[in-house]
Amino acid sequence: MITIRPGSRVYRLLLLLSVGGEFPAESLHLLGEDNDLKKFIHRLEEIQDFRMEREGKVYTTKLLNISGKRGARIIRLYKGALAILQELHPQAYPYYMSSFWGHRFPGDPTHINRNHRVSETLAMCMMAGIEIRPYLLPPLQKKQILHTVPNFPAFYIARDFKQLDNLELNKTTFTRIVGALFYPGGVFAVYNTRDAAMRWSGMGEFKAAHYLLEIARMNAGIDEISSALLLGRDPEIALQTVVESDKSKRMEMRFDRIYAHVHFIPMDSNGIRLLKILSLPNWNNRMLDVLFDREMRPQGYGFMEYDAFVDGTYIYSHLDSDIARLIRFRQALETQQKPFEVLCFPWQTEFLHKYLGGYVKLKQLEMDAVEAAMEIPSRSIWKGVR
Repeated sequence: MITIRPGSRVYRLLLLLSVGGEFPAESLHLLGEDNDLKKFIHRLEEIQDFRMEREGKVYTTKLLNISGKRGARIIRLYKGALAILQELHPQAYPYYMSSFWGHRFPGDPTHINRNHRVSETLAMCMMAGIEIRPYLLPPLQKKQILHTVPNFPAFYIARDFKQLDNLELNKTTFTRIVGALFYPGGVFAVYNTRDAAMRWSGMGEFKAAHYLLEIARMNAGIDEISSALLLGRDPEIALQTVVESDKSKRMEMRFDRIYAHVHFIPMDSNGIRLLKILSLPNWNNRMLDVLFDREMRPQGYGFMEYDAFVDGTYIYSHLDSDIARLIRFRQALETQQKPFEVLCFPWQTEFLHKYLGGYVKLKQLEMDAVEAAMEIPSRSIWKGVR
């Protein structure tokens, strides 16, 4: 018998599929570095006895249905296991059935790819301790200015907030946005480019950003959205996605014009750890405070973007993985002869060395040290809303 306990592998899968509907088998690594996870997944394709930890009711069923060929296998809930969702949460089953056409999934590549972009994002947020369950989150609204979002990090799926206003639906239909990450004091528009450069829909994304800003204003009192998260498997692809938007005929439709800050989030354990940092209240100042004394940091606007001036050297921090800011920094370097040093995490070094060439010196900082200095809290969403 398999007991479904909060935080267990089977619980994570059940929670994720209750919200995302389906999940690509190739992305199972996002659910934890577990060498036996794939074997465990295959076990869940067989009839087993399942019991929720508290109620003790036993369900005899398969939990998962896995389809598709190698490299494109899709994990979904088995129809006979849907009753378990009722015990996960009273609203989990109705949300799942209304979101996924009564447990019927379109088989065309466009719908599958879209669902996988969303479910991978959900998995990373879940593992970062960010609440992802719509049935546990206060619903967003567009009727009056209220503070409806929770006081902890929460991810809202685009398919849910797109339908707040039927008049606005056409404006957001073609956007690539997968959701919005609200955290105390801010919000990120969230995109997932996966393993290929994202085709940038300039006008669609421009409209989506303004629509999201209106939602943020009405639900969180936020008057500006200048930042986006861009999930992906390779920083080169993320860079290409931002650069490709240069082809837009209108400058204001470029990715880095719609969002002045585009943070690349690698789809691995490093990206999950970075999500924890970026969803802290006032995360940017907190990060800079642990890196530099206040007198070292620039006052007002300088000749280019940098974060500190120490012993005759200008220092730029790429710890936040801001691709858009990095592009501006790289362009400014071409006209400067001053000494520069770039702070980075070890997993960013290879990309930065290739992109920045010999312009700057790179200095690595361990994520463990930065997390400890920033006092990253231990988060858990397994026991429901805090």
